[in-house]
Amino acid sequence: MQFMPSRLSLAICLAFPLVAVAEDGTTLDTVVVTAPRMEEPLKVVTDPKAPRQPLPAHDGADFLKTIPGFSVIRKGGTDGDPVLRGFSGSRLGILLDGQEIYGGCGGRMDPPTAYVYPESYDRVTVLKGPQSVLYGAGQSAGVVLFEKDIKRFREAGWKANGSLTFGSFGRNDQMADIRAGNGNFYVQAGATRADSDDYKDGNGDTVHSRYTRWSNNAAIGLTPDDNTRMELSLARSDGEAAYADRSMDGSKFARENVALKFEKRKLSALVDKVEALAYYNYVDHVMDNYTLRSPSTNKMGQKSYMASNPDRRTTGGRLSATLRPAESWEVVVGADAKQDVHRARGSGMQASADAADAAFLAASRVEDMRFEQHGVFSESTWFLTEADRVVGGLRVDWIEARDKRAPAKSATAGRDNDRTLTSGFLRYERDYGDHSTWYAGLGHSERFPDYWELMKGGADGGNSAFLSTKPEKLNQLDVGTTWRSGPYTLSASAFYSRVDDYILIDWNRSLTRNVDATVMGGELDAAWQFHPSWQGVASLSYVYGKNRTDGTALAQQPPLEARLGLNYAQGPYSAGILWRLVAAQNRYDAGMGGIAGKDLGATGGFGVLSLNAGWRPAKSVLLTAGVDNVLNKTYAEHLSKSGVDIPGSVSFVDTRLNEPGRVFWLKAQIALD
Repeated sequence: MQFMPSRLSLAICLAFPLVAVAEDGTTLDTVVVTAPRMEEPLKVVTDPKAPRQPLPAHDGADFLKTIPGFSVIRKGGTDGDPVLRGFSGSRLGILLDGQEIYGGCGGRMDPPTAYVYPESYDRVTVLKGPQSVLYGAGQSAGVVLFEKDIKRFREAGWKANGSLTFGSFGRNDQMADIRAGNGNFYVQAGATRADSDDYKDGNGDTVHSRYTRWSNNAAIGLTPDDNTRMELSLARSDGEAAYADRSMDGSKFARENVALKFEKRKLSALVDKVEALAYYNYVDHVMDNYTLRSPSTNKMGQKSYMASNPDRRTTGGRLSATLRPAESWEVVVGADAKQDVHRARGSGMQASADAADAAFLAASRVEDMRFEQHGVFSESTWFLTEADRVVGGLRVDWIEARDKRAPAKSATAGRDNDRTLTSGFLRYERDYGDHSTWYAGLGHSERFPDYWELMKGGADGGNSAFLSTKPEKLNQLDVGTTWRSGPYTLSASAFYSRVDDYILIDWNRSLTRNVDATVMGGELDAAWQFHPSWQGVASLSYVYGKNRTDGTALAQQPPLEARLGLNYAQGPYSAGILWRLVAAQNRYDAGMGGIAGKDLGATGGFGVLSLNAGWRPAKSVLLTAGVDNVLNKTYAEHLSKSGVDIPGSVSFVDTRLNEPGRVFWLKAQIALD
């Protein structure tokens, strides 16, 4: 199944470029997406196949950074950690077609978004805040759903789409997807591949950041009627990536997935839909200091080679039913469960790369932690009038963790940590005007500490945080509006949250502790279609966080950010300009943070200008091109990580990794049906 294009296949693709398209075969959109707006309360839906600026890396985190409210913690050219409203790590749920996965690396080299290939999905949905209970426990920041949308074929036929992307620093991406079937069944197969060399920052300095990633997926489904679908899907992926923020790189990111999904609609007047899902995810990750770099030399003039090989197996399932007890009442009830097992093995210091490979491959995998979760949930929508509705939900989760580490490594070895956690929300929505809504909601979320938090030392002075770390409890108020009138559209959202037992990591002492915190902020998006061919867009996002226990700023909070854009579209042509403005951030707590990173100090503000243009020579063909960071600005994001000394690369010791300098890119898309 592995898709590894040769030079010949690349030449064929250049002569006949493949690209993205809507499922119904409609004309491809020529407008490059710069800031998808919130069309429903606390919900953003965007097309991952659409070209966008700045050009995202081929992973989930860099894709999400184009949505207002998101930031990314950079550590190389790919696999950054996404941050939503100042919340990162397991506070943000990432679901791939309904399935939860977790990375294996103890240092977050592979967050869940590292295994996401956005263009292989049909839709990305972001739900902000604790305002849904349908998608898992403890997701206080929100949930990101990468979803596929496969519709029943009315008659025998097929559809194909794909894309090619080329850019500066050796950027080379390919994606292809084909679906075929008839009224009774369908088959689907897809593949992606992404390559990039080390990028250079605005100073022309090389940053250790190259990567190669590929993925394959396939599915077979039965569709005996319009209301029934059963699907068996398979996926595989792998790759390697260089990191400037640490002494090791990722030489393997293997993922295997099997999922079985069933959906039945319109069973009766009461039962509108039944859904069932069972899945298996396995991540096998290798990191070493010799595949993508040369090991540093010690004082004796010797080089030491080392490798680490964690893996993680997640199995789970979900069953839900959508009921309509009355015409004005819809309720979803269900249950979900998963088991998550983490293991590791390594080589220790070796005299050569071959010896390091042989050592870790010969070692036995040792389990260090295990999690089990069982949950039940219910979410309802009451339509009070045609314009008023109340949405609410409640879930209860039973979570058990077991410390499987050896007694020499953990004072809590062999101990269990059992918790019963509750989450819920209640939101009122009211429509006004022709296309406008305002809303207010209260949400409560309780989050069990994750693998990375429990592996640190405890605030009680012990070498394990496994039993001393309390679950995080968040209470949040969300208010906002979506408004549309003639050529104007506006969406505004604000939130205020108080977090008891916020889980903070003290990187100075490598321990996990609980504090009380306050986080508030919001997002504003606006658009003005002031001419049939011209549209102005703007967005603003801000987060303020305070550690109430220590009386300091809450660590790892992004600065104020604004985006201003001007788009043109006339016939087959389009063009746009995007100006991203980021303010200085003087609120920080040095050495404190979360599992994804720590505060390093204050940062200055910056502005980045980007341009794009598009041409649609035919209904199913789209060519787009752009220049990111036109002025070749040298800058670093406030949340990004610091670096280490790497031969052949600029050093970022005690300072943040710089972003790429000027980037030229070209994307070709085609749709066949």
